[in-house]
Amino acid sequence: MNTSAKPPVVQDVPPAAGSPAAAAEKTSRPLRIVHSEAAVSFGGQEHRIFKEMRAMRKRGHHMELICRPEAQLVARMRDEGFVVHTVPMGGIVNFVKGVAAIRRILKAGRFDVLNTHSRKDTLIAALAGRLAGTPLIVRTRHLAIPIGSLLSYTWLPHKVATVSNHVRQMVLDKGVAPEKVATIYSPVEPPAPVAQSTLREELGLDSSAIVVICVAVMREKKGHIFLIDSMKALFERYPDLHLVLVGAGSPTFEKVSKHIADSGLQQRVHLMGYRKDVPNLLAGSDIFALATEQEASGTVYVEAQMSGLPVVGTDVGGVSEMLRNGETGILVPLHDAAALTQALDTLIQNPALRTQMSRAAHKWLYDEAVFSPEMLAINTEAVYCKWLDEKS
Repeated sequence: MNTSAKPPVVQDVPPAAGSPAAAAEKTSRPLRIVHSEAAVSFGGQEHRIFKEMRAMRKRGHHMELICRPEAQLVARMRDEGFVVHTVPMGGIVNFVKGVAAIRRILKAGRFDVLNTHSRKDTLIAALAGRLAGTPLIVRTRHLAIPIGSLLSYTWLPHKVATVSNHVRQMVLDKGVAPEKVATIYSPVEPPAPVAQSTLREELGLDSSAIVVICVAVMREKKGHIFLIDSMKALFERYPDLHLVLVGAGSPTFEKVSKHIADSGLQQRVHLMGYRKDVPNLLAGSDIFALATEQEASGTVYVEAQMSGLPVVGTDVGGVSEMLRNGETGILVPLHDAAALTQALDTLIQNPALRTQMSRAAHKWLYDEAVFSPEMLAINTEAVYCKWLDEKS
């Protein structure tokens, strides 16, 4: 297999400064950057902000955050030593007060860049940024759902960053000019080393069992039931084949549990619920599979490959950018049960292929560091500087 192919292209970004090791160096052009986020939970979007701010600070940039007082980001970012400004968001009164408050924050902080993330905080913070004269306002688009109003993509921010080329194309299709949109992949940190996984001991499985694992929040579009049904023939063919589902979320968790019971697969399909030790569970598995129907990027595929697993994924959204089809994993068409079954069967039958894909993934993800926080910092800095220079 060709493991020397180039990594996914980051659109409209100047070439990174040398090797990934260059990111360990301090920047020669430190910027003052503030992020804003309206969400109060701590999901994938907030993880991106968390990792991005840490990576950019490590590179030498000054980083601050604006979010709602009740947001989980407040405590987490303050624990990391960041300045966090809290501004209520929601409702017309808070909108007016929020614009005024954030305008004061931006003028006092003399920031070079304001990076917004959600529609609500973009409407408030980007408007405040326009009034404050902030040199560069960037909206990051994280989702693969249809885009509504262009207000938070063209009229308020100057530029748009996206988490995958697929999402970038969605923004372009909506009418945003190509030169205003750049893809910057979300970072994925390597898992901590696992000396001995506890997974097989927990489930009473011996070393000869083949374990397919799926890690995903329990939502309808993640395709858990489709994956189970696609594996029914394989369960009959391979007595030692098991499927492990890691993740929680009502009511899908209950629906999946009932489907397993109705199918008589309680001894072959194992529901683990929410777990904090995902690297431990991945380390005890042989293959990763996720039959998702919609995905902006799909960094969980990267996490699985970093843990040494070949992956099987559906060719939707940005998933094709998270693996190398035929080299580190296998892509199958959406809703193609036969193709999904065949892909899994190919990997089940061929341990040598699984090892080969694992080694190819290691080279791509560790040696080339395509999705590392350091590479995120290099590419983000390059994008910001390019756009600032264009505006000067």
